[in-house]
Amino acid sequence: MIQFAPDHMEIERRVEALLFAAAGPLSAAEIARRLPEGADVGGAISALRDRYQGRGVELECVADRWRFRTAADLSFMMTEEREEPRRLSKAALETLAIIAYHQPCTRAEIESVRGVSLSRGTLDLLLEMGFVKLKGRRRTPGRPVTYATADRFLEHFGLSNLYDLPGVQEMKAAGLLDLSIPVGFEVPDPSRATDGDDEPLMPGDEDSPEFAQDFVAEDQS
Repeated sequence: MIQFAPDHMEIERRVEALLFAAAGPLSAAEIARRLPEGADVGGAISALRDRYQGRGVELECVADRWRFRTAADLSFMMTEEREEPRRLSKAALETLAIIAYHQPCTRAEIESVRGVSLSRGTLDLLLEMGFVKLKGRRRTPGRPVTYATADRFLEHFGLSNLYDLPGVQEMKAAGLLDLSIPVGFEVPDPSRATDGDDEPLMPGDEDSPEFAQDFVAEDQS
């Protein structure tokens, strides 16, 4: 019996079904694994995105993964007032912003930017909520752990990728930056972040404690 390969419309139907049934966003590779070999996943996603543009639900990309979501202008229909069980403190929000713009960065670097010491509970909370992840270890004395944002950060704030973080002009428009910016000031660009000074975490590193040591010269007089 001769079996014919599914045409483009059938592939589009299957991609649509997968995205509707998925519990979370799916990458193109994850979709392709459930389709016949050689299926044009990118073409099907593009066609679906065009078809649902302006509808009650729309197809969007979050952290290089695809999902259907309610159209932004209809979000008022889905809202309800309720007590939020967990809210990020001012310190946690500042820490998250620093990691987002300076990643990958160490605890010491976060404290340097904030100008105050950072409690261990703040990073623990961000890790527990999935906003932040351990990135690696800095190739410096003590090999401190470095932190970076996780996909949950992009999903929560509706960002497709780190390039969508607001830059200088957006911050000025929102009143978050003084118009008279000091000479030489530059808003960090997370898209230019490199791992050149970091080494990947080894098995078990995720559970190993991070130690900070202060070396104070003793008075020999």
